[in-house]
Amino acid sequence: MTIDWDRRTCARRGHVTYAPDDPRLRIRLRADTALGEVWRCLRCGDFVLGVPHGSGPAAEAPLVPRGKVLRDLFVLRFLAIERAVRGVFIVLVAAAVWKFSNSQDAVRRLFDEYLDVFRPVFRHFHYDLDHSPVVGTIQKTFGYRHNTLVLVAVLLLAYALIELVEAVGLWYAKRWAEYLTVVATAAFLPLEIYELTEHISWLKIGTLVLNILAVLYILLAKRLFGLRGGHRAFEEERRSASLLEVEEAAAVPVQAGRK
Repeated sequence: MTIDWDRRTCARRGHVTYAPDDPRLRIRLRADTALGEVWRCLRCGDFVLGVPHGSGPAAEAPLVPRGKVLRDLFVLRFLAIERAVRGVFIVLVAAAVWKFSNSQDAVRRLFDEYLDVFRPVFRHFHYDLDHSPVVGTIQKTFGYRHNTLVLVAVLLLAYALIELVEAVGLWYAKRWAEYLTVVATAAFLPLEIYELTEHISWLKIGTLVLNILAVLYILLAKRLFGLRGGHRAFEEERRSASLLEVEEAAAVPVQAGRK
């Protein structure tokens, strides 16, 4: 089952109509009904009752995302939400590391007290907390110096800032954000692969697959780094998709409406 992105978006955000000055285009986009005049939506192509939202030369008609361009925008915003959630989570982790660095001794004493309380309970179930990998990892963190933990917190905040900047740029479909996402995501792929060699989990596998697909999709769909014609081909595709209804409805090239 295919999704009609155009009508789905119009149902959620409303139609977009425009009255071009050229009478050959106006007659193709306008009609009279018993209820009044109707204008064709530049996104979904349906006729909408009422006055148009704008008017002027055809060259100044709004570039309304539609078809493949609209689908690509939906994917970018999905990635933006994923980046934003990840960025917020990393900020919380950085704050926890920072707080831990300033109260390391108190946290260690509290951890040791709880460990003494739960040790007999776990021993009853034949589980030795003193040889637990999780407990061992936590105890190792208590040996880290304050300056090391502060550096980790700063690096985490820097990483979170990159993720949040990516999220904002991708949400508004900025081309610089697409480049930043590809470069930053690709740079961390070797680290994610290395982490899988240390310990495999479904979360790590899913994150790695998502990041690889995101890099490939943005590279190819947005024609970055000169791929598939580069930026010029991308802009031509975007403009053609946005004005497709005007071209098809008028049955003449858009240039004719610009004279």
